[in-house]
Amino acid sequence: MPTDDELADALTAARAGDERGFAVLWRALHPPVLRYLRVLVGDAAEDVASETWLQAARDVDRFQGSPAAFRAWLFHIARHRGIDDLRRTGRRLEDPAATVTLVAAGRDAAAEVIEGTDTAWALSRVAALPVDQAEAVMLRVVAGLDVAATARVLGKGRGAVRIATMRGLRRLAADPQVRGRATRIRHDHDNEDV
Repeated sequence: MPTDDELADALTAARAGDERGFAVLWRALHPPVLRYLRVLVGDAAEDVASETWLQAARDVDRFQGSPAAFRAWLFHIARHRGIDDLRRTGRRLEDPAATVTLVAAGRDAAAEVIEGTDTAWALSRVAALPVDQAEAVMLRVVAGLDVAATARVLGKGRGAVRIATMRGLRRLAADPQVRGRATRIRHDHDNEDV
């Protein structure tokens, strides 16, 4: 992940029309955008992410702000493209666990499968939350947006974002599948120390 200074430099370059600057932004932010969209639109995530990045590329020269503001702006675009897609197709959200495929060059295949399975499982648990909670958790925890930026993306007040995030995280903590998995992980870790 690039540093804040590298992202700021990339953003400045992208605003000036430099494709390499935009590529740095894409490599840093595409994975969390895609994970967010998997929860929001399921199988259509790749297409909606493409639409999001096309709009961002088209409008980046007019964007003013920091890398954190760019991240919020990008997720705002992604959310609206996702909502548009859901309206256009009349689809319901699908199970993201059945659709997540993560690919990274040069990585151990076994590690990729484990990470992809873990990510798909986590996204499926988040997607099972009520939509407002799922979006708040994805934007705050996965995308790393602060409360103010998340509130702008969702068009809600900061208090509503805090409450939705808290309720979502509490539901996840109480989820029997999450609790069972956490217990198995602790058990496996304790056995490794023996």
